[in-house]
Amino acid sequence: MIFNNSQAFLTYLYALPKTHEKADLTYIKQVLNLLGNPQNQVKTIHVTGTNGKGSTSYYLSNLLQKAGQKTGLFVSPYVFEFGERIQINGQYISESELLRIANRVEQVLAQLRQDNASFSLVTFEYEVVLAFIYFAQAKCDYAVIEVGIGGQHDKTNVIVPEVSIITTVGLDHEALIGPTIQDIAREKSGIIKHQRPVILGNVPNEVLPLIKQKALVEAAPLYQLGVDFDVNLATAAVYTDQKRQVTLSPRPLVECYDLAVAIKAFSLLQIPLADNQIELALDQTVIPGRYQIIQNNPLVVLDGAHNIQAMQNLLHFVHQQQQRRQGKVRILIMLMRDKDLTPIFSLFEENDEVHITTIDYPRAANKDDFPQQIKNKYPYEADWQIAFEQLRQKSQPNDILLVTGSFYLVGNILQWEQKYENKRHK
Repeated sequence: MIFNNSQAFLTYLYALPKTHEKADLTYIKQVLNLLGNPQNQVKTIHVTGTNGKGSTSYYLSNLLQKAGQKTGLFVSPYVFEFGERIQINGQYISESELLRIANRVEQVLAQLRQDNASFSLVTFEYEVVLAFIYFAQAKCDYAVIEVGIGGQHDKTNVIVPEVSIITTVGLDHEALIGPTIQDIAREKSGIIKHQRPVILGNVPNEVLPLIKQKALVEAAPLYQLGVDFDVNLATAAVYTDQKRQVTLSPRPLVECYDLAVAIKAFSLLQIPLADNQIELALDQTVIPGRYQIIQNNPLVVLDGAHNIQAMQNLLHFVHQQQQRRQGKVRILIMLMRDKDLTPIFSLFEENDEVHITTIDYPRAANKDDFPQQIKNKYPYEADWQIAFEQLRQKSQPNDILLVTGSFYLVGNILQWEQKYENKRHK
């Protein structure tokens, strides 16, 4: 198959299987091997964690760029467009490069099908392969690689990184890598490699021994937030370790943890960069769909939080803002039907005005997917545009409107807002 436009390729990509019979790396390794193992041609940093891995990846990528390093970035999911997943120095992969590399992958797949007619990559494997080829051919100095799900069996786990990062561990994707938090920690610790340093963010005490044991077995030097480096949030976010102190503009505490982990990882690479340049790189970092404020009066916050841990952190931030502003909190939420839908609703405060919506996406939960007690308590509007605009219109300048539950909903609203802005300025 030869792809002539990105729409044809993306249609093909999303029609691929989502899983193999065995959750191992044999399929992707065969393809990478025939391509000359591009994943070994660029220095990498591997980032996993139940939450915070995307933010940490963006912070670290910007630090590397500020230090003059040609930097690849692989993240998921995307908020605006597919090319966002595969970037070099903040520039999305172009359509021509995407098609050129995809057609090269198709040649290799055709070769493998000569021996095994049913050979296929799953969607995420294909995306990972595209990224590694792109970064290697562009001769990146470094590539920051965000894990999809888990670690040990994740399709990105074909690299020996300069540094491994575990931002945090919590309950999410229990059906795939759980069911317990220990199972999830064990899976995430699979990115720890022999004699390569590992950095731990805000990891729960109950799973620390398990991760530390893995680091010990691999003789991997371990650096832990709160022990080997720290961040404090008062009037500003202040990072400290034995060698440096960096002061940054204030932000939610969980984002402070992420930037602290990024600074520590960057420090271990021993690339020269002055503290004021570190501050500039991090303060200039915009992370799509994560604590993203698109309006101030009322305060409109977009965040793709989609699990208990992320939602707890997000609501803590929102209710802190509410205390300062003395306004009403309104929440527009959309969730995936394959999530456990009930627990997240237990996190909302009684005075929060919560509305449920959906989007045109196969996994998106619609009204029938919610338990009866939730349908009875919270209003549902199937059209997210109507729901969002109604909530924004009724919000007073000191109120807060939070959009959350899925990066797909957040992405839809960001794209819609962008189109509106473009029309307004014409």
